[in-house]
Amino acid sequence: MASPISNICSSGSTEVDFTLNVMDTKKRKRMESNRESARRSRIRKQNHLYDLNSKVILFKKQNSNILKEINMATQHLLNIEAENSILRTQTMELSHRLESLYEILNSICCTAVGSLASNHGFSDMDPFALAYTSCHPIAAAPDEAMLQYS
Repeated sequence: MASPISNICSSGSTEVDFTLNVMDTKKRKRMESNRESARRSRIRKQNHLYDLNSKVILFKKQNSNILKEINMATQHLLNIEAENSILRTQTMELSHRLESLYEILNSICCTAVGSLASNHGFSDMDPFALAYTSCHPIAAAPDEAMLQYS
């Protein structure tokens, strides 16, 4: 017959084996869970990296398009500035021309009025001749191009 001490030892040994087996199972499950978690983490990291690379490509395309638009706008600005410079020069030239015409008209008016006054007297003057000899300023009709910029 088995002694009670051997019965306790064998029973304790079985319990220890069972406990070790349960701990082993828990440890294996935890290891598997950790491996699965690490795998999911790697996949998330890989997907995040893929998304970031896609964004880099998109931003490079957008940057290229913006640079093209900036270059076009800069060229347009340079063209407008050149045209504006030409128009300012033409305005100055026309202003000088107008001043010269005023001076010529003033000199003609003064000469014509002086000769009419000395030759005929004011009472004998033709009213139509007075219209040509009076010193009215010359005013140019507004041009369509000038009306665009006002």
